Amino acid sequence: MRSNYIRKWFADAFGTMAHELKEIWKDGGVMLIILAAGLVYPLLYNLIYLKGTVSDVPVAVVDEADCADSRRFIREIEATPELSIKAECMNMQEARRLMEDGKVRGIILFPSDFGEKLSRNQTTVFSVYADMSSFLFYKNILMGTNFVMLHEIGQIQMERLAASGMTGQEISQTVKPLMYEDNNPFNKAFDYSYFLISAILMLIIQQVMLYSMSMLAGTKRERNISFATMTDRFEGRGVVRVLTGRGGAYWLIFLGIGLYVAFIVPALFGIPQRGSFGDVLTMLLFFITDCVFFSMTWSTFITRRESVFLIFLSMSPIALFLTGCSWPTCSFPWFWKMCSYLFPSTFGVQAFMNMSTAGGGMWAAQEQMTAIVIQTIVYFITSYIAVYVENRLIHRREALAEGSAKE
Repeated sequence: MRSNYIRKWFADAFGTMAHELKEIWKDGGVMLIILAAGLVYPLLYNLIYLKGTVSDVPVAVVDEADCADSRRFIREIEATPELSIKAECMNMQEARRLMEDGKVRGIILFPSDFGEKLSRNQTTVFSVYADMSSFLFYKNILMGTNFVMLHEIGQIQMERLAASGMTGQEISQTVKPLMYEDNNPFNKAFDYSYFLISAILMLIIQQVMLYSMSMLAGTKRERNISFATMTDRFEGRGVVRVLTGRGGAYWLIFLGIGLYVAFIVPALFGIPQRGSFGDVLTMLLFFITDCVFFSMTWSTFITRRESVFLIFLSMSPIALFLTGCSWPTCSFPWFWKMCSYLFPSTFGVQAFMNMSTAGGGMWAAQEQMTAIVIQTIVYFITSYIAVYVENRLIHRREALAEGSAKE
């Protein structure tokens, strides 16, 4: 009897998976999301940021101060690899016209009191304006001017201390008491694509799975159909078989997409892959499993097919931000820290970057892997409850409808 039940259990699970695969294949919208977003988006993002670094970004300078300090600042800006001064304008109107015509990508303004305030030992400012048609322009302009500013601050301190009578050694120990050396081993060129694309690749797996599963669930509910009703065909309790079969269909599809985005796409575009194949693959298997039950849980709340597109517009930027790729998670407010724990991408992105980008082994992603396992268990329980409750509600409505028909 036990062997018969086990065979029946697996037959039901495989039948459920085959049924779900047919439903996915028949739905053109779901297939479009899987093929377009799952296969094309990784290529599209990489093509957009194919040139992850730019150099000699053309800028215009408006030097209203016309003093030795501002001229020295301008010479040092010109010497940076990030910026190139293409025009020195008389006023902001002239610089603005150059920027509107696309001849320069930024403007640096020195106010008329720049040198005067420095000579009085007062704090002075200069203004930087950037063309935001590309984030790379903004990054270069900000980095170039910041590097020069930090160097100038040190020079000004040294000049003031020398004027007060301090010796060269005393000045050096005061201005820079501790010698330090910048060391950025994983992204020496500050390539924008190296940290952004690694995050987006993992996020695509989660988001595409959620959207495709939610779209199919919304379509079924619009037709008053639910996959949960199939559990009554099974002997015993069939909810786990529904979860296993239905989840297995998406797990199988997104395993292929996961291998594509984690290994093939980075190889095509020269993104560093420093982790071992086995470690990254292990992480990927756990991450996809987590995404399956995450998507199955939240797709329960989708009642209409078009709701998926609203989620797509609002949820993707938030999920990307919560991964910590653009802002350190330790600086998150408590509320957003708690929100980040809802998404598998939070831990999947961090684990992938620790392994593939930074070259660490499984030990480097131990915390993230533990969080993924815990999250998988939690979302399995919530998806079980969702399917079970929906099944009970459906049968109750059917019973009430039959009772009303008999009356």
